[in-house]
Parts: sequence; structure tokens; C-alpha cells
Amino acid sequence: MAVHVRFAPSPTGALHIGSVRTILYNYLLAQKEGGRFILRIEDTDQKRLVPSAEAYILESLRWLGIVPDEGPEQGGSLGPYKQSERIGIYQTYIQFLLDAGHAYYAFDTPAEIEAMRERLKAAKIANPQYNAISREWMRNGLTMPLEQVQEWIAAGIPYVIRLKMPHKMLIRFQDGVRGWVKVDTSVLDDKVLMKSDGLPTYHFASVVDDHLMKITHVIRGEEWLPSTPIHILLYRYLGWADEMPQFIHLPLLLAPNGSGKLSKRHADQYGFPAFPIAWKGPDLTVENAFREAGYLPEALLNFLALLGWNPGTNQEIFSKQDLIEAFSLERLGKSGVKFDIAKAKWFNQQHIKKQGATIWASYFITEAAKEHVACSQQEAIPICNLVQDRITFPKDFWKEGRFFFFDPVDYDRELIEKRWNSGTKEAIVAFRKGLATLPEWQTDQIKTLLKEWSIPGMMPLLRMALTGGIAGPDLIEIIALLGRDKSAKRITTFLERVE
Repeated sequence: MAVHVRFAPSPTGALHIGSVRTILYNYLLAQKEGGRFILRIEDTDQKRLVPSAEAYILESLRWLGIVPDEGPEQGGSLGPYKQSERIGIYQTYIQFLLDAGHAYYAFDTPAEIEAMRERLKAAKIANPQYNAISREWMRNGLTMPLEQVQEWIAAGIPYVIRLKMPHKMLIRFQDGVRGWVKVDTSVLDDKVLMKSDGLPTYHFASVVDDHLMKITHVIRGEEWLPSTPIHILLYRYLGWADEMPQFIHLPLLLAPNGSGKLSKRHADQYGFPAFPIAWKGPDLTVENAFREAGYLPEALLNFLALLGWNPGTNQEIFSKQDLIEAFSLERLGKSGVKFDIAKAKWFNQQHIKKQGATIWASYFITEAAKEHVACSQQEAIPICNLVQDRITFPKDFWKEGRFFFFDPVDYDRELIEKRWNSGTKEAIVAFRKGLATLPEWQTDQIKTLLKEWSIPGMMPLLRMALTGGIAGPDLIEIIALLGRDKSAKRITTFLERVE
């Protein structure tokens, strides 16, 4: 069977960066195996539904460069791809479970369920829940005559449909990361499969949809591991045990200090983005996002891929195609991984370096225009090429190179007091005179001249005279790009102001 994987978000808010890693692993497996990556929108939680969240998810995937093979936009033969459009399908399978005795109607009110839990607490029951024992004294299809159940349904009395959890059954399954897992059903409750509004819950709808969409691998976060026995029972009860997908539960993404699962609160606390892209709409506002912070999508994917998976080599820099070719489920880790934003910045630096300066010239020109500086492509490309090794985010190109267009207005007094003397002054004056007489304006001639007059303490002062700063890219290249007249003028101004 061809590999089929899915990402099935609930459109109740923004897409967290942890979910992006889950999307990525699903996508990489599908691409590696020549399979299908399916996007399914699980929109049956009407109370929490955010109308524009679906559009946010789709735009995030477009920016990341992860395009589903099938989904609400692409269509496909296994749709519909929104659960709200599949209600008739769920009705068929819930009726099958009812007829087989694996599910039952429950008419209990919230107050009655709360009273049941309080009684169990009073009896010192550690985990009070609606289960194989407590259901025996509740108002449901297992304790009421069939005729009364039918009358109540006909009368419109609200009900849910619950899974009839077997009592004290051992469920064993093999997880792709953790190996064999065993769970006793005595710790599980009778999950609601259909809510009182007639819509399915996640547990029921996801199993039905995964089977009908021929999902071969369910790759999801570790937090879903406790729900897997419920899903396995549903596969068995629906007669699909032989077609069950492989379950792979990913290790948690942890806060930078390892204190727990990564959350938006941690992102705010440590000052890094929590979402792939920003968004502003009538019902959804997303700030503090990776795209707007200046991260490249390929760098973000590279960073996330290595948070829970390793290639088995020392290679760290991967293009998306590199990741596809190297990815394997066997190399997924078991332990939680700390989210290191410094490493994410490093990946961004490396991916910026991989791309030619021509690409970044447009960023430079746009930022220059904001300060009313007219800069041509011909001027911007060599500047971007010069500062590229110092760049973390695209906006840094202008930050690092703007000194080419603005003469220094201030100097570091502490450095001057430390380095300035008759010797350094004489060397800088001589170097300025030498620049005026160079037969050709070339880097090798500038280098020779600088070497001739360079003495201890002179270079930091010369850099400050030309750029206003005490650190930066190669000084010879700076002088070459500034040009003969501008270099001489800035040195002269510096000498006059220091004196």
C-alpha cells in the first residue's frame, strides 16, 4: 500500500511551532516514499471554531513550502477534507457500533455526571470517571429499557453516544518510537464518540477518516499516546484491525530550560516566536511569528527537523530536498528536545550565506528607501556580498551596510583616548595621502598601502574614521567600495574632529 499520511488540525486558533514539526515529519515521509500528504480540517468543535484559522493554516503551509497532495484546496478522491462535510459518513459508522453493542446512548446531564464524580471522590477513587463500573448507575442505554431509550430519543431529550469500554482488558500496540506499549482498559473511560449536537468527537472521526483516507502512518505528538488504545479499540470494533496504521508518537518539544512542553508562554518569556506567520483578522490576531522576525522557511524547517530526528551523520545544514532524501522514521528520538532559539538563529545565518547576494540586494534597497536613500542594484550587490557573513536576518543587510551612505557622526571616545597618539595620527595621515596617489583603485593596491603604514593601534581608529564603528567586515573591501573621494573625506573629518 502506498504511504498515506495526514495532518489534521482543528481550526481553533493559530498554528503552534510544535505542530509545524509534526507537519514536517509527515511531509518528509510522504515525499521520501513517493506517497500522499493529506491535509484534513477537523472542524467539528463548533464552540471553539475560529472561522479564519483555516485560512491561517493554509497560508502558513504555503510560506513553509509544504504543499499537501490532497486537501480542501487541492481536492482529491478521498474527500471531503473537512469533517463538517462528512457528517453523513460518521452517522453510518456510529450506527454500526450501536448495533454491534460497542457503543451506547447516554442521557446524563452535566450535573448528574458531576455528582457521580463527587461520589467516587468521596469513596477515595483516585481517578473518578464515566467507565465500566460507574456507567452501571447512570442514565444510559445499558441501564434503561430499549423502549425508554427510543422514547427519549424521539422526544428530543439530549444525549451523547459513548464507547463501551471493556473492563480490565489489556491492549498492546507497537509504537514506531517507543516500541511495545501496554494499557489496561480499567484506567480508561467510556469516551464520548458523538456529542449532543450530532457532531463526532476527535477520537471517533479521526479513526473513521484515517481508515477511509487509507492512512498508513499516524505521526503525531506524544500527548496523543494515552488516546491510542481508544483508537485501536475503534479499529477493532469497526472491523478494520488488519488495516490499522502504524502509530508514531513524537518526543515533546521542551521549553529552553527543559521545564515542560514548549508553549506560547515560554516563547514570550524567552523572547522568541511561537508561530510560523503573523496574522490580523476579525477573529484571529497572531503576533511574534518566525516569518515576520526574518527567519527563512528553509532554515526553520532545517532547525525543526533536527529537533527529534538525526541523520546519523555530522551534517547539520539541509535543504528541503536534502531532508527528504535523508529522512527515516528509524532515526526519530525518544527523549524530549529543548527548543534552542540561538540554534535557530544559527541555521538562519547559514541558509542566508548559501544564497547569492543578488537575492538580498532587494531587501537592502527596500530598507534603504525607508531612510530616503536611493540605492541601485549595482551598488547593493557588492555591499550585501561584503556583509553577508555577519547577517542573521535579512533586515540586517541594511543595518550592517548603511554606513556606506551615511558619514559617521560620532566616534568612540574611549577608543580614541586609548589608541590616539602622534604615531597613529602620522600613520593615518600618511595613509590618506597614499590613497590620493594610488594609480589604480584596486583592493590589492589598497592592501599594499595599508600594510605599508599600519602600526599597532592604527587599524581600529581607521575603521572608526571610515564606518563610525569598531567592528565590521574586511576593511580593505570597505575602502574599495567607499571609493577614493569618500574614504579621504571621512578620514579628514575624523582627523579634524579628534584634534
